[in-house]
Amino acid sequence: MLKVGLTGGIGAGKSEVSRLLVECGAVLIDADRIAREVVAPGTPGLAAVVEAFGEEVLAPDGGLDRPRLGSIVFADPEKLAVLNSIVHPLVGARSRELEAGAAQDAVVVHDVPLLAENGLAPLYDLVIVVDASLETQLDRLVRLRGMTEEDARARMAAQATREKRLQIADIVIDNDVPLPELQRRVKDVWAELVRRAHGSQGSSRESPGE
Repeated sequence: MLKVGLTGGIGAGKSEVSRLLVECGAVLIDADRIAREVVAPGTPGLAAVVEAFGEEVLAPDGGLDRPRLGSIVFADPEKLAVLNSIVHPLVGARSRELEAGAAQDAVVVHDVPLLAENGLAPLYDLVIVVDASLETQLDRLVRLRGMTEEDARARMAAQATREKRLQIADIVIDNDVPLPELQRRVKDVWAELVRRAHGSQGSSRESPGE
């Protein structure tokens, strides 16, 4: 099994890369999806979030009001740290369960937005960083996700810097490119991952760049 950490700044296109890797045959463990599951209605995770931030973060249907919670934590690093201390251990436990169920020769891709922020690179055989310019990130968040520029900049600022992410990268996928070029780059990366998963190379944290 090859354990890959996949990360990138918000708006860099990490989700598109993870989708393409799944098309190639990767087993995807999506930290964002799991983070939603562990705070679903009726879970201990949601109860802990409400205890920390109050019932104002609940939607009328009893679920988590994510935009409301986001507006609270992304403007306050201390509150963001509190939220992370609740959610991250739950996500980690569920991720390990899913990984244990993968085949021995699988390429398991952990899609982890805060991989750099939380110092998680040593958990993986190699780390892929999806990179895009800050201008590209901002444009995608405002134009495609409908965020205000202020909200988009706040969310970008709450993450690790682009430089910090690149420091932990074994492979960098530049996503300041059209989709067909991104598809080509991901296929090239996939070939490298399969080669490593099948044990044709030795040490794991010695990947070439893009």
